[in-house]
Amino acid sequence: MSPEDLPAGVPEGLLQALPDAVVVSDADGRIRFWNPAAERVFGFAAAEALGASLDLIIPERLRARHWAGYAEVMASGHSRYGAGDLLSVPALRKDGARISVQFSVALLRDADGRPCGVAAVMRDVTAEFEKRRALEREVAELRAELREAADGPRAALGCPGHWQRRFGPPGGSRTPGPAWLPRAE
Repeated sequence: MSPEDLPAGVPEGLLQALPDAVVVSDADGRIRFWNPAAERVFGFAAAEALGASLDLIIPERLRARHWAGYAEVMASGHSRYGAGDLLSVPALRKDGARISVQFSVALLRDADGRPCGVAAVMRDVTAEFEKRRALEREVAELRAELREAADGPRAALGCPGHWQRRFGPPGGSRTPGPAWLPRAE
């Protein structure tokens, strides 16, 4: 990409040095700028990405929806994204791995004010996304345990396996019965 292809006032060196992936596409969705961070995040060298369709990084099941939105933005000149909103979507790496990216977008306009492309700044948040999902699963399990406990200690004796796994058998007894009652109350 040549400096004249960049929006006015944005030095190419800055875009190259950013730690986040910067991807600029034209009105047809062809990649026109791909910085070193994009190479790291997505696994494609700039030479592989430049001139390619954004399909390179969009999971197949999301492509129809993406392109419908992209065409609408190019036709109307308006996007519901880009007002400081961070979007979170799945993306593809060169090795086929799915990753989670968070990004912001800016609609680019030509000298006449017509939409001519999109600039996106992206960050791989796969690790954070997986941590959040694990925490959500743990919270769901704890909520289920609380609901079970709310049924009352005696009702919980109906499934001693759960309580034995949690607390061990009362007094060494493996079967529910009188030995369990003092512990359950």
